[in-house]
Amino acid sequence: MAEAEVGDDGFGEDPTVRALEERYAELVGKQAALFVPSGVMANQIALRIHTKPGNVVIAAKRAHVVLYEMGAAAKNAGVQFATLDDPDGFITSQQVAGVIEGVAHHLPQVNLLCLENTSMAGGGVVWSTQRFGAVVAAAQGLPVHLDGARLFNAHIASGTSLADLARPASTVMSCLSKGLGAPVGSLLAGTKEDIGLAADERKRFGGTMRQAGIIAAGGLYALKHHLQRLHDDHDRAKRLAEALFDAWPQADVDVSRTETNIVLANVENDAEVLAFLAKAGVLATTIAPRVIRFVTHLDVSDDDIDQAIAAIRTAPVAS
Repeated sequence: MAEAEVGDDGFGEDPTVRALEERYAELVGKQAALFVPSGVMANQIALRIHTKPGNVVIAAKRAHVVLYEMGAAAKNAGVQFATLDDPDGFITSQQVAGVIEGVAHHLPQVNLLCLENTSMAGGGVVWSTQRFGAVVAAAQGLPVHLDGARLFNAHIASGTSLADLARPASTVMSCLSKGLGAPVGSLLAGTKEDIGLAADERKRFGGTMRQAGIIAAGGLYALKHHLQRLHDDHDRAKRLAEALFDAWPQADVDVSRTETNIVLANVENDAEVLAFLAKAGVLATTIAPRVIRFVTHLDVSDDDIDQAIAAIRTAPVAS
């Protein structure tokens, strides 16, 4: 990063940023890509280029773009969501078809389908290409935005290429700062036309950076060196899930659904448990009332998992 060749990315003159964008576009099989500071910004840009105020966006009820972006879709794009139940982390083609059908019955115009792979609220579960394709087909040609914040995890867990995972989507975004371990940044990819529009929206959001090659170099390094090591995160998450299943039988931990790097546990006294774990040097968080999330990543070692398991076994979980 310290040796990165840089330029003014506002004018498209940063060679390291361009190299990162071209590499990501190649990996996900799209024409072009745009480097942005965060995944939330990438999602919000996608909403802006695919919709108009008053449009409806179909998404899972617990999708990141619905619940975890501070209501940004309403503020930034003026859209409303048709939210669909996703108890297992997925929505179905039948659900999507039902929303589309409503347009003929005086319901608002639907302009976008948003899907998330992996599903964070589903515990990091991976969409199969068959299920994903069926849901996209049910959208009857609507633009599709794929929130692929953890698309790299889905790729490693499933063995499916990034291009095949992203193929049905009009636009796709991925984070470099999660399992890949880069310090900053996400990428949005799509057609040249869409990414041209996205560059304008990035500027409106204040996301155009100048000598951004310094941080883009971290992303390039991560794509080159950290993809295959995601297997380690998945293995460690599985160990964690098995320990939680044994120690907290009332927490509904499903080891068979721990496919990637996220483990969810349902705990009545979540605040007390989190405080206990933090004193033991184990940091976790909640994604909903009484739902604790554990995430493995580049900075979590096998020894750290041992430490977490020891703390989990003695945590004061309410029965």
